[in-house]
Amino acid sequence: MNELKITLESVNPAVLWGPNNEYFELIKRSFPKLKVVARGSEVKVLGDEQELTHFNEKLTSIINHLDKYQNLSTNDIVSLLGVSLSASSKLEGTIETDTANTSTISEVIVFGPNGVMVKARTANQHKMVTSINTNDVLFAIGPAGTGKTYTAVALAVRALKNKEIKRIILTRPAVEAGENLGFLPGDLKEKIDPYLRPLYDALDDMIPAEKLKTYLENRTIEIAPLAFMRGRTLDNCFVILDEAQNATDMQLKMFLTRMGPSAKFIVTGDVTQIDLPKKQQSGLFNALRILDNIKGIDVIYLNGADVVRHKLVCKILEAYGDLQ
Repeated sequence: MNELKITLESVNPAVLWGPNNEYFELIKRSFPKLKVVARGSEVKVLGDEQELTHFNEKLTSIINHLDKYQNLSTNDIVSLLGVSLSASSKLEGTIETDTANTSTISEVIVFGPNGVMVKARTANQHKMVTSINTNDVLFAIGPAGTGKTYTAVALAVRALKNKEIKRIILTRPAVEAGENLGFLPGDLKEKIDPYLRPLYDALDDMIPAEKLKTYLENRTIEIAPLAFMRGRTLDNCFVILDEAQNATDMQLKMFLTRMGPSAKFIVTGDVTQIDLPKKQQSGLFNALRILDNIKGIDVIYLNGADVVRHKLVCKILEAYGDLQ
């Protein structure tokens, strides 16, 4: 096994390797056959001679770029490594986070903290990724565990990182899931946060903690109950309505008519898990019926093949009759 030693003289290693070593992890994943170790300004690489030569060329191009422009971004790294993050990349499947070297960078939708790759693995998730490029409203309908919300959040984060939009707005109806939670203590934010926790969980996987905190504080990312959307015009932003099966007909109409000229909307829902009171009808069924065949609006149905939770989840859904 051959060894390559590189001393970083003209650049700051902290800048080169990125926040939380994000760029370093990305570079490592691009060379799965090599063992790469970095300590301070020293880099040691072990592997085949041809691979080492290729690694040295790519790292040199990244160093030269940083030396010239005094700045690096994920897009710069990807471009200099010679791979693509575009939505037209061949993506397969349901979104997941992956730290293994078996994944290719071209499958990635967005990079999370420490170089974690959020990517697509199933055909229906691929459809979501490609559909949002040509449609401004996308309905993603499917049972639990199919990655509807996770995929949608990943697409929104990608759009924000690529500066395609200025804000992300995530919303869902504040409806209890079949149980009475009673009085919730705290201020308004503390009262509604439990309903919105799944959205925070997805964001945690995709944005470093400090940056996410800043985004939430300056409202670059806003998470709010559906009722807070009334009267607003949502423009130059990516808006996701999660758990849309728990929205009434009037609520869904209100939400969809908030759309500004430069906005993207994704509506996710699971028609098998409606938590509305028995006398209230879900507005999702009517929306899917009356909005069908409108240009610019797409509907994608996910199924058991898209379930990415524990292997038993698919069998549980089948047992409950949620998978057709």
